[in-house]
Amino acid sequence: MCWFLYVLECRGGSLYTGISRNVAQRFAAHQAGKGARYTRMHPPERVVLSMVFDDKPAALRAEYALKAMSSVAKRAFVLEYGMRQEASPLDLGVPESADSD
Repeated sequence: MCWFLYVLECRGGSLYTGISRNVAQRFAAHQAGKGARYTRMHPPERVVLSMVFDDKPAALRAEYALKAMSSVAKRAFVLEYGMRQEASPLDLGVPESADSD
């Protein structure tokens, strides 16, 4: 089953990054206060980026790469690739998993 990297825009304009197998379900959990501590303090307003990955390790590498970006770079990435199907793990500098051909 595939995994997703997602970015939420939270109240106040901050961004939260995570991974999940089901972004809609995870977003609902964050909104209900059952997600991460950060989203309990900064309720999410919308999903601004969702990218699919073949497996959890690839999604984790992408999450790490996105979280390592500066705030300005992360916002630029979201503006360029947010909610577009053509966004690619390679755009984050994440190597494709060995089993994907």
